[in-house]
Amino acid sequence: MDEVKVVVAHSERVTLRVGDVFLKVDGDPARLDAEAEAMAAAPVPTAPILWRQPSVIAFGALPGRALGRLGEPSPASPAAWAAAGAAVRTLHDAPLPKRPGRRADSLVRAELESECELLVAKGLLPADLVARNRAVAEAAFRPFTPVFAHGDLQLSHVFTDGDRVTGVLDWSEAGHGDPMFDLATLTLGHEERLADLLAGYGPAADLAAIRAWWSLRSLLNVRWLAEHGFDPFAPGCEVDVLRSRMHSPAS
Repeated sequence: MDEVKVVVAHSERVTLRVGDVFLKVDGDPARLDAEAEAMAAAPVPTAPILWRQPSVIAFGALPGRALGRLGEPSPASPAAWAAAGAAVRTLHDAPLPKRPGRRADSLVRAELESECELLVAKGLLPADLVARNRAVAEAAFRPFTPVFAHGDLQLSHVFTDGDRVTGVLDWSEAGHGDPMFDLATLTLGHEERLADLLAGYGPAADLAAIRAWWSLRSLLNVRWLAEHGFDPFAPGCEVDVLRSRMHSPAS
């Protein structure tokens, strides 16, 4: 009998694995509609959709294995990372989808300012660590040309077999977006693999913006993760990402 494994669970959505089938349950059915639409439009391999109900979607498992997990060394080869970079570039070069997506704008800036104040006031992070990463994060607030962005391109969402990308999971945040956000999300906590990724992605990567998104994403996520049963203080995770900026270039 196949066991039911909880892949991720929080108040907005739950993803379960039963054998070779993944079930995603979302409190907002519109997100599942948007995810299915993005998967259909994406010019890269995705998981097969087996069936859908209003608040549930079932996916088939992907061959190969994920590039890795946050907080753990990536088992993937440089060639696999380069293949992932090439796949991301193919996505970014595709026609824009209908759905608007994530971007760094005045609303995100206001959210960041508020979150930085809370992180210090609640004693979650020291003021100097927050201030340094807030300064680094400023480079994300820049003009850019929107692309077809995945929007949540964690390395556990990209599967490879050898040097071939077999599929990309979790398209619920896909839409118009900053290409550097995708690259930063994929290498969060794995800065040492950025060169391998960019070998496949090609030119036009903005390193300052990638570093900025590492800081910005981590600052915005630390408190939420801590309050929802995750551990951003675990080795290699968000707080370590913030600490790594203390003695590195701001741009």
